[in-house]
Amino acid sequence: MRIDILILGLAIAAQILPAQVPAAEALGQPFQLSVTAELVMLDVSVKSVTGEHISGLTKNDFRVYEDGKPQTVSHFSSEDVPVTAGLVIDASGSMRPRRPEVITAALAFIGASNPNDEVFVVHFSDDVRLGLPERIPFTGDLAELRAALWRGTPEGKTALNDAVVFSLKHSEQGRRDRRALVLVSDGGDNSSVHGAEDVMHAVLESRATIYTIGIYDETDRDRNPGLLRHLARISGGEAFLDVQLSEVTGICQEIASDIRTRYTVGYVPVRSGEQGALRKIKVTVSTPSGHKFLVHTRSRYVLPPIRPLVDRDGAPRQ
Repeated sequence: MRIDILILGLAIAAQILPAQVPAAEALGQPFQLSVTAELVMLDVSVKSVTGEHISGLTKNDFRVYEDGKPQTVSHFSSEDVPVTAGLVIDASGSMRPRRPEVITAALAFIGASNPNDEVFVVHFSDDVRLGLPERIPFTGDLAELRAALWRGTPEGKTALNDAVVFSLKHSEQGRRDRRALVLVSDGGDNSSVHGAEDVMHAVLESRATIYTIGIYDETDRDRNPGLLRHLARISGGEAFLDVQLSEVTGICQEIASDIRTRYTVGYVPVRSGEQGALRKIKVTVSTPSGHKFLVHTRSRYVLPPIRPLVDRDGAPRQ
């Protein structure tokens, strides 16, 4: 029997206090299993000041701080593991002349990624739609992904906020523990139902790392590089802004490499203060050599309320 435990998109390790059982029974109250500890999992990119990925680091090289307080790293991995990856492509009318280069770059991303990744495609213009057929939520098949990328005709306005919220939610249906989105757009939004607050809430709830690629002209009145930068910074990804079409393929290959070389660092936070409060994260890397490194990881998350693992009638929560 599988019990899926979701703590705002962060991986959870549930620990149960046996002493809770007789206490509840003695009071004649319905017994409820509850999460008492959460393992916060961070995907961490480490690069040199000149941009090269740094390999070979160990658990002892990492320092993790939550709200300024040092945390004990209890989980560490440096393996190239498959991810659930979403290609979120602006399909508004303004992107029509850029479409061939963007699709070529997206295919380059797929080719440079872990062959066991499960990938999905989202197009957004006036609305948001999946590129793959409904019966195929994710795939690693190149032919299916190529067809998904070419599906539809670029036209209409730009529902970027709706696309981010939709894509984060869809990624949670994936089978991989790690998740990433690659968002290609001019960064403008003129058609969404969701506002900026909805987008930030979705990002804080998700473990997905968001990479953004801004392709726009300086004369484009709808461009919003600040939003693209903010999405990447909060989620721990990177923003590539004001790029030329000739650069997009190389950037997508760079993103694929970054995903495959990330470290996974986990810690159990102390449950104190108001539930649902924003918690800030900082990760630093130091080695005996004293070299300085550029570190990218999630900068904040929200600690959710403790969720019962069993409903009042004794059935497992889904």
